[in-house]
Amino acid sequence: MEEVDVEPTTTLIPGVGLKQKHLGFEWGPGDILVYETNFRPAGERSGCPSVHVVRKDEDIYSPILRKLFNESHHIFVGLQNITEDVPSKNKKPQFVSISKNYRSVIRACMEELHTCCAHLVLFVLRLHSQVSILLATELIWNLCEVLFIDAAPAGCLLLHLLDWVRLHKADVDEKAKEVLQSDMAHPVLPHVASARHVLTKQASVQAASRTLYQLMDTLLHKMPVFNPSGTQTLTEFDMKWRHWHEECDRCLQDKSFASNPHLETICKILLGDEDAMLEHKELLGTWYHFLVSRLLFSHPTVKPAELHYYAKSSMDMFLDSRSVPEPLDSILLAAFEFDLHQVIKDCSIALNNWWFVAHLTDLLDHCKLLQSHNLHFGSNLREFLVLEYASGLVSHHSLWQLAVDYFDHCPEFGRVYLELQLERVPLETERKALKVLRICEQRHMTEQVRSICKIMAKRALSNNRLGSALSWSIRAKDAGFATLISERFLQDYCTRGSFSDLDLIDNLGPAMLLSDRLTFLGKYREFHRLYGENKFTEAGKLLLSLMTAKIAPRSFWMTLLTDALPLLEQKESCVFVCVFQGEDVETAKLELLRLALARNLAMAIVKEGTVEA
Repeated sequence: MEEVDVEPTTTLIPGVGLKQKHLGFEWGPGDILVYETNFRPAGERSGCPSVHVVRKDEDIYSPILRKLFNESHHIFVGLQNITEDVPSKNKKPQFVSISKNYRSVIRACMEELHTCCAHLVLFVLRLHSQVSILLATELIWNLCEVLFIDAAPAGCLLLHLLDWVRLHKADVDEKAKEVLQSDMAHPVLPHVASARHVLTKQASVQAASRTLYQLMDTLLHKMPVFNPSGTQTLTEFDMKWRHWHEECDRCLQDKSFASNPHLETICKILLGDEDAMLEHKELLGTWYHFLVSRLLFSHPTVKPAELHYYAKSSMDMFLDSRSVPEPLDSILLAAFEFDLHQVIKDCSIALNNWWFVAHLTDLLDHCKLLQSHNLHFGSNLREFLVLEYASGLVSHHSLWQLAVDYFDHCPEFGRVYLELQLERVPLETERKALKVLRICEQRHMTEQVRSICKIMAKRALSNNRLGSALSWSIRAKDAGFATLISERFLQDYCTRGSFSDLDLIDNLGPAMLLSDRLTFLGKYREFHRLYGENKFTEAGKLLLSLMTAKIAPRSFWMTLLTDALPLLEQKESCVFVCVFQGEDVETAKLELLRLALARNLAMAIVKEGTVEA
């Protein structure tokens, strides 16, 4: 039976809010246990407390976000397979590529969520919340990629930060369009090319100020931009930029733009005037956009070690002194301060699942960027987060298989977690049980294999599916249960006069040696096959061995003797020597057996005498 994706059921907790019941909480991987405490307000009658299991992580039940988990699983496995023989610095291009792959998966999910928002009006708020979380996730990831994984040096660093802002500031392009349609250009965005386009447009319209517009266009055109692939050194670029900066300052000091306040403001921005930038906060939107614009016009050769100063001061200047920074602001600031552990810690608290911190920490660990950070139980930070993420996946009915690879790549506690979690995977179908069993067998988890097989054998037996029950008990190497099921097969034969699941019984092979009763079942079925093929002599010898080996259940003795009747009457006599005491047997059958035995013995004596003569 195929496992289908279903939406999680909503669990209602009665009485909360109305009766002010006191509740206790216990967190688990993916779930929360809510229970009523013994404390009750005065006058309230005591009753039986209730326990409720509430689903905490709804993301794994979103069909779109499940694509994020599935796709990132492939990237994760590929990362683990990168050989350790190559030094980390030589693997940098691979790590950057993997980081971009993670971000592309995030962005693909965001785009699909945007599409769904346009069609599913009832779920717009929930989908918008998921989009906001993914936007923040990619924003943080991309910054970590720039600062830690790619580790851009001075000169390239600002170019990467400019790309970062352009990519993640969703309304930058929209505001650029607004400016293009207005009468004023702002390089704050920073879209210098767009600003020059506006200036050209204004110069053609306002003939009186054409000279001023052309002068500003010349300044923007001369603005140096560092080319990491060129031959120019960083020192040469810095010198060229300082000359350009001095030229802009002379224009301002000479009051070249005094007659046009807009152009004068632009000139101040080009000089990195922070007050002039902050006057247009609405165009910037965020403090980190302000930070990048500030660096572009005042310190384009900023070094990574200097970022923390500019980031902290930019946030302080941009945000209102009375406002409290949002969690996202604190995370980004920690990244600019190169405090990786604080980034991971804050993300673990702020984000709604372990996906982000588990995969980012794993990538950073492969880049050798995380110092040894052991936790109190002996695991390192990377393994702890991967284990937590994988434990959450196990609770989902279709994502649980992804968790196996994550556990496999946790050397300290991964196997222990996997053993415990696999025991808790609900085995709703035989197909799912076989999947779990295959995972256990591949990892030589003997106890888990036996446990799964016993569970499935008992379930099949309770549903009277004897063939399936016997197959599972053989796989579990459970002699006792195999004996029990063999007894049921024999009872079923006595009732119906035929065997069910002949293919299984005919192909037991060495498995029939698991128990005496199973051996008897297999051999007894072989007797019937020989008899059906008219091989009476072989059938008789086999039946005789079954009688003398004492492996047949006592309740089945009469059946064996009855089966011997046709053989006793055959022309090719077989010698049967049976010793049985006077049990409570039907007299007619007993007399019939005695008669058949006597006839068979007489035939055997005659035949033996004839051979001797």
